[in-house]
Amino acid sequence: MQAPILTLTLNPALDMATAVPDIIPGHKLRCTDPHLDPGGGGLNVSRAIKALGGDSLALVALGGLTGDRVAGLIRADGVTFLSILGPGETRQSLTVTEETSGKQFRFMLPGPVWGEAERARVFTLLAATARPGGYSVISGSQPPGVPADFPAHLAASMEGSLVVLDTSGAALTEAVRTPIPGLEVLRMDGEEGEELAGHRLETLTDTADFAAGLVARGVAKRVIVARGAEGNVLAEAGRRLFSPAPKVRVKSTVGAGDSFVAAFVLSLARGQDSAQALAMASAAAAAAVMSDATMLCRAEDVMRLMHEAAAREI
Repeated sequence: MQAPILTLTLNPALDMATAVPDIIPGHKLRCTDPHLDPGGGGLNVSRAIKALGGDSLALVALGGLTGDRVAGLIRADGVTFLSILGPGETRQSLTVTEETSGKQFRFMLPGPVWGEAERARVFTLLAATARPGGYSVISGSQPPGVPADFPAHLAASMEGSLVVLDTSGAALTEAVRTPIPGLEVLRMDGEEGEELAGHRLETLTDTADFAAGLVARGVAKRVIVARGAEGNVLAEAGRRLFSPAPKVRVKSTVGAGDSFVAAFVLSLARGQDSAQALAMASAAAAAAVMSDATMLCRAEDVMRLMHEAAAREI
């Protein structure tokens, strides 16, 4: 059995990935055939949940011809989704790998500006689709034109839902400054944690202390801070956990965070505890970096890496 999972993507993208031998300014760079994926935080979470054998409903804001192209790619992936009419044209993103060095260059367009009408449509649809007791994932960048506290308004429209927030920038800062009532999970990376803490988080203990402090303040019931290639720290009431990142060959870091969130939420939705969910999530993030370009984790890799990511208390 699995509890319902809803994901929300307000600023999706048509993700294009290609490669060139060398990146040289001023030259025409002959690219390989592009690989296309439907992208955006929540949408990637739903795609990874499907890859891991789970089910979710993705709410995705789409607009224009690019939005139509993204919708076709979502259907091809077999992800269940509902389209929200977004303003303007859905954005595009480009990932270019320099073959001689292995370096990746990622170009992200901002997306269309949202107004009051678009926000109202989202609130109405969330109120109709979010399930009490189910998990609702707000993930990825917020679209231009919405206030910093927009995630709080989104969460308020999903009464009874267990909200998971994985965002950045002003939206993350606001969620920490003014806690969202009842927030179930808040995830961030190490650099964001250090910026919010106002100092370096040198050790696992430093990170765990910071995360536990946010839990104590009521920012979220569970706070997760990623420490990159070292692993992931989780704090909840009376418990602090660390899951080491499995050692793998890195091909692309695109989608690692979304694969992490997907595995973590799916594990919780299946009734597993925080330690089991954290281990599966760390394994999923490692599995994602093993894949090419904008591809996400594969279930067989996640299962194989689980033992290396076993969580322990710190």
